[in-house]
Amino acid sequence: MTATRPHHPRRKIEILTPMPLLNRVTALLKAHGASGHTVLPALAGQGAAGRWERGHATDAESCVMVVSVLGADRADALFDALAPLLADAGVAWMSDVEVLRGEKY
Repeated sequence: MTATRPHHPRRKIEILTPMPLLNRVTALLKAHGASGHTVLPALAGQGAAGRWERGHATDAESCVMVVSVLGADRADALFDALAPLLADAGVAWMSDVEVLRGEKY
C-alpha cells in the first residue's frame, strides 16, 4: 500500500517593494484572496539600477520583501495586478510550490 503525500500545489509570490508601496501591495494581496503574507526586511542588493543597501534615514528609501502563497488562479490575477504598481520601482517573482496543509492557502 502506497501512502499519499500530503502536499498541495500552490503558487508563491515574492515582491521586493519600496516601503512607501507596502500598504498598496498588501491591499492587493487581500483583494486577491491571499490568506496571509510575511514581510521581511531587505538588507541589500544589486540590480539594473545599481547597488543598494538598507540603513537609510527614512523608510522612503528602504525596501522589504513580501511573500505570499495562493492558489494558481488567484496568484495569476494578483501578479497581473501588481505589474502597474511595480512598473517604476520594485519587482515580483512567481513560482510553483508544494505546501503542507493546503487548506491554509
